[in-house]
Amino acid sequence: MDFEQVPMQLILHGGNARGLAYEALDKAEEYNFEEADKLLQEANDEFLKGHKYQTQLIREQDKNMTPNFLTIHAQDHLMTAQAELQLIKRLVSNLKKQFELEKRINKLEN
Repeated sequence: MDFEQVPMQLILHGGNARGLAYEALDKAEEYNFEEADKLLQEANDEFLKGHKYQTQLIREQDKNMTPNFLTIHAQDHLMTAQAELQLIKRLVSNLKKQFELEKRINKLEN
């Protein structure tokens, strides 16, 4: 792969990771945790694919080369996806706890 194509891979996989993470959050809000967990795993896999390209980008970059706008944007895109993925994992975990508490409350009320 050409060095110029690597930033596009960061954007692609970062975007995929973000999209899947938000789909997982939607499923968790419906208390469909099996699907949410599956989507979170897919999101994590997408992030890791992007991270491999990021590592390649860092390794292959000429030491005297100033990163261009696309490279900076691509790295920012991937790191934003990572931050959102981590936050959504915590939100899903909290929704699981909320669901369990709601079940306990309903059981006690009945």
